[in-house]
Amino acid sequence: MPREDPDLGRQPDALSWPIELADLRERGPLRAPGSFRVALLIPMCGPAGIWAPSCISCAQVAVAELNRANGIQGRRVQLVMIDAAVEAGEPIEEIVNELIELGAIDAIVGMHLSAVRQRLSKVVQKRIPYIYTPLYEGGETTPGLFAIGETPREQLGPAMTTLSRAFRLKKWALIGNDYVWPRASHSYAKSCLKQMGAALAMECYVPFGLPSMTGLVEKVVASGADAVLVSLVGQDAVRFNREFGRRGLHRSILRLSCALEENGLMACGSGNLERHFSVSSYFGSVATEENASFKERYYALHGEAAPALNALGQSTYEGLHYLAALLRNFGDVWRERSTRDGLPVIHASGRSFAQKNGVKRASVYLARADGVQFCDFKLL
Repeated sequence: MPREDPDLGRQPDALSWPIELADLRERGPLRAPGSFRVALLIPMCGPAGIWAPSCISCAQVAVAELNRANGIQGRRVQLVMIDAAVEAGEPIEEIVNELIELGAIDAIVGMHLSAVRQRLSKVVQKRIPYIYTPLYEGGETTPGLFAIGETPREQLGPAMTTLSRAFRLKKWALIGNDYVWPRASHSYAKSCLKQMGAALAMECYVPFGLPSMTGLVEKVVASGADAVLVSLVGQDAVRFNREFGRRGLHRSILRLSCALEENGLMACGSGNLERHFSVSSYFGSVATEENASFKERYYALHGEAAPALNALGQSTYEGLHYLAALLRNFGDVWRERSTRDGLPVIHASGRSFAQKNGVKRASVYLARADGVQFCDFKLL
């Protein structure tokens, strides 16, 4: 049964607990009168499951805000939670297709791996709008699908160039999980290395959930690299950084990640992150007006013990507001448009935005890990 919020009757807009999939299937296509159901697709198991609490909590803030206004298309927003981890028990394509055919969901907001997005894009087929929220490898052109996160050209290239100049880095190792985002990002990284006159010391991809990172760390050391781009997901990145830190390798090798956020930072431990840099369009502690306002609303809803704010969590908040603004301002245009069209969707966000070459894009920051927090933010 769906979890009941004890304050739901007193404060109907305060929290929106996700409807459980099994309960939805039991009730069939019936939906509450006037509801707009959004399938929130996030990994809830496997290495990427570490992101789930923050993603849920941020999405709930967006739902509360939308429902205090006019919902989406005049209907009260409800979340339908679906485990979108690659390790999930049921194929995500079958679940989503079933729910669309039942008329049980009206849209998708997905914060999951690109491999899952590629599979789902072949299933959704413009039947409902699909907002994909995290950083990704770029190049998404599927009609009806809108990827709103930053790409390697915006994120990775400027960070590698900045660090290479500051630390005189000459040899880079590229490591990641074996799927589309690391491979595509590393392809772009290699073009950056060529432009910088730096060498590729090694390139290696590992399966999700590798039980020991010892062999991978030893390969990095043997490569002679003075920098390593870490494109590992969730707990895999945590295990790598713990082993890296245990050996004191920060003295000779700098680390850069595009996906290590505040939850992963805390899990790695403060002693394992010296000379570790992350690049992102959002950090929980970045000092911007947009983030200050978002944080105030987030903690007002969830309290000071809420899950850590981070880029991936914030993206579900932004994704729901993007969805609402897309439908409000552009109607059914979404069916024939995609990410590449760059629709000027004005929406609430914890990120700050700026005009670049006539296009409004999120500001990107390079930050250094300091204990279990990020600091020294540099706008790229």
